[in-house]
Amino acid sequence: MIMKKILTFIVLSVALLAMSACSQQAKEDAGKKSSSGKTLEILVVGEKNTSVNSTTKLIDSLFKAQQEGFMQKESKFDVVYIPRSSYDNSEMFKVHRNLILLDINPENPDKAYRYKDEYAAPQVIFEFAARNRHSLDSLIARFAPEMEKHIYDTEHRRIIKAFKSTEGYKVEKKVKDNFGFGLTFSEEFAVANMLNDFAWVRKEAKDFGLHVLVYTQPYTSKQQFDEAQILNNLDSIMKRVPSTAENSYIGTERRLDLPMRTTTLANRYCVETRGMWRSFGDFMGGPFVSYTLTSPDNKQLITLVGFVFSPRFPKRDYLMQVESICHSLTFEIQ
Repeated sequence: MIMKKILTFIVLSVALLAMSACSQQAKEDAGKKSSSGKTLEILVVGEKNTSVNSTTKLIDSLFKAQQEGFMQKESKFDVVYIPRSSYDNSEMFKVHRNLILLDINPENPDKAYRYKDEYAAPQVIFEFAARNRHSLDSLIARFAPEMEKHIYDTEHRRIIKAFKSTEGYKVEKKVKDNFGFGLTFSEEFAVANMLNDFAWVRKEAKDFGLHVLVYTQPYTSKQQFDEAQILNNLDSIMKRVPSTAENSYIGTERRLDLPMRTTTLANRYCVETRGMWRSFGDFMGGPFVSYTLTSPDNKQLITLVGFVFSPRFPKRDYLMQVESICHSLTFEIQ
């Protein structure tokens, strides 16, 4: 496949990715078709067919692995394979949000390419042009972490864009007036509790609940980013959320892994924590994701927590919604 633009796939730092302003992104999206596809779904276009081989096995092992921080078995992504002929002959597949194109040809340069919003927005396309299957598998394994990062970024953009179409201005104003920074909520969210240093915003439905916690405190030292301090801080924040039983409260589930990684949020250094929360004194629990970062003036430590309660249904896509709310964080002064 020959595309109008060919950009060599390079490993961009997360900080550079975060520097795009929302207003600029809206201008870039204007006039483009809306991308299609389910949440966290990847469409893989095979070289000629979709038969099982080392490449499909590799992709499945990378992208259908267990979702990090979940107790129940849920894969990171849903992966769908289609033959090249179907992709070439249908506009429907070209506007899918997350695409991986595979091509094996002895004359190929053994390179990977990335295209942003090529046919629709938001969209990310990865194209691998390899001379043989061994080279193809090596390229995919090499760039898998960057692929996952860009796919997550695209999913965040899609959800934030969807929330803006039914924006919860009242909630957003309360958060901004109280804390001085912005978060994007849909109109289905409401403030359950708000204090000078704490806010609990939630969406309650019949079979599930989506929750976002905001907490600020003075930033005094780098030790506040230590793993133990972050986890203790999360427990103290979550304890402010009452559970359903009398004298019960929620906190992190320390009996399971709570993986952490450094990233950026709103162009700020940030520590992301994933895991399970549980109710102490009650029988409730679910996945959470949190972000710890400083304000632009380095005077405040900001903690954002998104967590989900969904005892009857899969939780991955719900968690992506509260995760995207956290990723909508904006400061007036960067």
